[in-house]
Amino acid sequence: MDLSDHTLRVLFEQLGLPGSSAAIDAFIAQHRPLPDNVVLADAPFWSPAQAQFLREEIAEDADWAELVDQLNLRLRA
Repeated sequence: MDLSDHTLRVLFEQLGLPGSSAAIDAFIAQHRPLPDNVVLADAPFWSPAQAQFLREEIAEDADWAELVDQLNLRLRA
């Protein structure tokens, strides 16, 4: 798995969200804690396209899967 261009900043930009550290921290603070019974991609704050992207990356264990997992953990902390 090549993660050379895969950072949390780039993941946020891939999702169409601001990728600055401050914007990422604000997003996480606004949406956490995500309840344990809610799958990340099913969270109500995603658009349908964002949710689909997250589902596909995890299901395919694609390049972004590790960062999606990191985001998931940060939203539950």
